Amino acid sequence: MKVSKNREKTEEYRKRAKELVSRMTLEEKVFQMLHSAPAIERLNVKAYNWWNEGLHGVARAGVATVFPQAIGLAATFDEELLEEIADAVSTEARGKFAMQQEFQDTDIYKGLTFWSPNVNIFRDPRWGRGHETFGEDPYLTSRLGVRFINGLQGEDENFLKTAACAKHFAVHSGPESLRHEFNATVSEKDMYETYLPAFEACVKEAGVEAVMGAYNRTNGEPCCGSEYLLKKILREKWGFEGHVVSDCWAIKDFHENHRVTSGPVESVALAVRQGCDLNCGNMFVHLLQAVEKGLVSEEEIDQAVTRLFTTRIKLGLFEEKDKMPYADITYQQVDSAEMKALNEKAAKECLVLLKNENHILPLKKADIKSIGVIGPNADSRKALVGNYEGTASRYITVLEGLQDYLKDEVRVYYSEGCHLYEDRKSKLGMANDRLAEVKGVCRESDVVIACLGLDADLEGEEGDTGNQFASGDKPDLNLPGLQQEILETIYNSGKPVILVLLSGSALAVTWADEHAAAVLQGWYPGARGGKAIAEAIFGEYSPEGKLPVTFYKTSEELPEFTDYAMNNRTYRYMKQEALYPFGYGLSYTKFSIDAVVTDTLNITDKGVKVSVNITNTGEYYGGETVQLYIKAERADTPNPQLKAFQKVHLNSGEKAELQFELAAEAFALYDEKGVKRLEPGKYTVYIGTSQPDTRSIALTGTSPKAVSLEAVKEIIW
Repeated sequence: MKVSKNREKTEEYRKRAKELVSRMTLEEKVFQMLHSAPAIERLNVKAYNWWNEGLHGVARAGVATVFPQAIGLAATFDEELLEEIADAVSTEARGKFAMQQEFQDTDIYKGLTFWSPNVNIFRDPRWGRGHETFGEDPYLTSRLGVRFINGLQGEDENFLKTAACAKHFAVHSGPESLRHEFNATVSEKDMYETYLPAFEACVKEAGVEAVMGAYNRTNGEPCCGSEYLLKKILREKWGFEGHVVSDCWAIKDFHENHRVTSGPVESVALAVRQGCDLNCGNMFVHLLQAVEKGLVSEEEIDQAVTRLFTTRIKLGLFEEKDKMPYADITYQQVDSAEMKALNEKAAKECLVLLKNENHILPLKKADIKSIGVIGPNADSRKALVGNYEGTASRYITVLEGLQDYLKDEVRVYYSEGCHLYEDRKSKLGMANDRLAEVKGVCRESDVVIACLGLDADLEGEEGDTGNQFASGDKPDLNLPGLQQEILETIYNSGKPVILVLLSGSALAVTWADEHAAAVLQGWYPGARGGKAIAEAIFGEYSPEGKLPVTFYKTSEELPEFTDYAMNNRTYRYMKQEALYPFGYGLSYTKFSIDAVVTDTLNITDKGVKVSVNITNTGEYYGGETVQLYIKAERADTPNPQLKAFQKVHLNSGEKAELQFELAAEAFALYDEKGVKRLEPGKYTVYIGTSQPDTRSIALTGTSPKAVSLEAVKEIIW
């Protein structure tokens, strides 16, 4: 039994922590509640900085493997891979930590407490931080979040490998510019059906060590001081026993922006009373006054500090090296050959083939004498990594990947095409100052790869001091700057166009869908992503990613950004047809689904077992995600919702039999009061390689298999 689930061991550590805390002065305890906790030399307590980031690799502390951004990892639909990557992140974290400790480096980003994963729901494609998430679906987010936490925290029965943190709790997805003052108003139904499931899974299934509150208010309460979220749901309903950390400087928003308190002393008292234990920032120094004024008790301070030291003990920070199972992890394992190989595997699995007209892809090297590579993301390192990134020892851009792959066998022409978002590359030049070069490259090339999209300067966190520029939400879903004009110029050359999109979110590439020969969504594919993209284009492997978000046709069809109601949002509730639907992605090979069998046609409290065969009927080895959706066949219910998936890799002609176990809860929906109910009636289970919507069927040319089931009695949870 791993330590995150071992109540006996946790209680032993809690007693040790409580005894240690009992020997501290009030001032010492209060300062331990800051993210930069100072040393207490008389108690042999070392300084410790809680703030570290590991969204897709150890971040902001020098060289580490930079895996694909979280949204790209979500596109793999591969639970085992997510856990393997998180385990690799925690291995590098241990290796770096051992080295840093040896040289007495206890700075920020140097600890073993990672404020990852981000399991917020990517409900609106304009949200700048959506690429930090696992997409728009609560079930997919839950499964990947749980496995990522398992990988970070490890399987040891006595110690955590690292401590994970599920963030940002809860109901948080923009707008970035309003986050410090915004009140997200949400119904009980949407709260429990969309915004809470992933957090609940992280707490109950994964035993996540920490939860971070969000900046905004939810239904009037600031999330980092919410009785409803932190006490009633997190602690009481879910039984969470770890620690809660505020988002950075969120506590001062209580009085400065939310105006629910009169000043710093009331703000820190509110946070601690509701169960916030750790302050990212320095507001908690006011707890000394809060205790003095009787706004918070010393017992409540003790409880918070005990939780924090329980985590530090779980991490083995007070143990001798010979007692630690992770003591043999060294700095030599950071950025190793094995890490590079895993990074390339992840990059390959995350690519999503959105269009492949007349099977233009894969290109055949022997058929091409010259190739054009055009676009601001073609040779951009920033477009490989997204935000919350580490530093790679080598980056392979798309241009470099193609040059390395083709060597001298095929001539590669290159033009940046245009600036990512401004109207010229040279400050002294005229607008569109690379247009002639674009035309020249097209004339010389047999085929052109247009590498367009975004980077973390355009979509990211508002005012993030970890980034070079303050960045935030997208105003719309269009390609920025001159990119659309450049794409049309390439198309008008008459040469075949393969569009490679590097972005962390959906773009409304409706023109490209109509005109480009192929469209490949690369996300932010990690430091070695250019190699993976080049090899995909030339058929060294088959793309296998699936969209974890909906690609809409326009931003005009979306509800207001500030509207947190789920009506007409995401594939589960949208009424219009998508450009590219959630769960969609093409392959170079073909897969068939047959022999769908259920063990019953009646849904009872025992659930339903489903078996299915999948066969690779094409010519390539490939990966495919078998997806299972459930639709309640009555009025005013969501569209078919993802309730199970499995990733398989098969050789040409190979078959696999898959088993799915659907709990009765998979068929249930929440009522307006947030009560989960299985109502009597008809339910349809769809099983295939995509959603059962008309657009997915038209794009893939195949329909998922359907099985009709019936629930004969009501079940309430």
